[in-house]
Amino acid sequence: MLTLQTLETIQKRVKLSSGVELPYVEQGDPAGVPVIFLHGITDSWHSFEPVLPHLPGSVHVFALSQRGHGDADCPETGYHPRDFAADLAAFMDALELGPAVIAGHSMGSTIAQRFALDYPGCTRGLVLIGSCPTFRGNAGLVELWEVAVSQLEDPIDPDFVREFQESTLAQPVPPAFLDTVVQESLKLPARVWRAVLLQALLEADFSVELGKITAPTLIVWGDQDGLVSRHEQEALLAAIAGSQLVVYRGAGHAEEPERFAADLVAFTENFTKAGRG
Repeated sequence: MLTLQTLETIQKRVKLSSGVELPYVEQGDPAGVPVIFLHGITDSWHSFEPVLPHLPGSVHVFALSQRGHGDADCPETGYHPRDFAADLAAFMDALELGPAVIAGHSMGSTIAQRFALDYPGCTRGLVLIGSCPTFRGNAGLVELWEVAVSQLEDPIDPDFVREFQESTLAQPVPPAFLDTVVQESLKLPARVWRAVLLQALLEADFSVELGKITAPTLIVWGDQDGLVSRHEQEALLAAIAGSQLVVYRGAGHAEEPERFAADLVAFTENFTKAGRG
C-alpha cells in the first residue's frame, strides 16, 4: 500500500468561525502553490492518501475531512454545497491562505464548483475529478437513495459500505486502503448519509451558473466511471470557458493516483510560472 513517506505530512485540526471543527493534513512548502483537496460523499482526507506521496514539496497541499465526515464535527444541519463551500472559505481564512487550487472529487467537485462561484477571488484554479454539471437525477445515486440510504439506520452495515465503495472502482486498489475508506465511511451516522446524499447531490443543481466560473479548470475523468458519463464531461467543458479534459483509460470513479498527481503538478506549475512572471 502507498504510505506517507515521501514528505512529512502533518495532521492537525482547526475550528472554523462557525464553530465546526475539521481535521486536515498538510504537506509541502508553505511558500508553494496551495492546493486543497475535497473528498467525495462519506469519504475523508484519507481518500487522497495514495496521491500525497507522489506530490513534490513545491506543492503546498491540504486535504480536509469535511463536516459530517471522518473525524470532523457532525452538525445537525448544513449539508448543502453552499455550507461546505462556506466551510472551505472559513478554513482558508483561519489558516490565512491566499487564493488556492481547489481539487474536488465527486461530491467534492460539486462543492469546488460552488466555491468557485461564491468565492472567485479565493479560487486560483479548479480541478474537477469524477464530476458533472449536476448529480440531480443521476440514476446510480437515485437508486442508492431509494434502495438503501433512505432506509439506513444506525449502526450502518459494514457490508453495505464495502459494497458501496467497491461499486465505484474499475481497477483493484490496495486492500489496506479499501479497508481504510470503508472504516471512514462507517464513521458517518445514518442522518449524515441521508443529508449529504440529498442536499449536496440529489437536490443541488446550479448547472446554469457554471458559465460564471472564471478560474482555469482541469477536468479529470476515468472512461470506466459508472457514475458520470463522457457526455457529462463534454457538458462541463462547454459550460466552463477554457476548461480542459484529461481522460484516464480503464479507470473508474477514483483511481490512477500517480498519474493524477503528475497532472495536478503540471496544472499548478502554470500558476507558479505566472507568479514568477
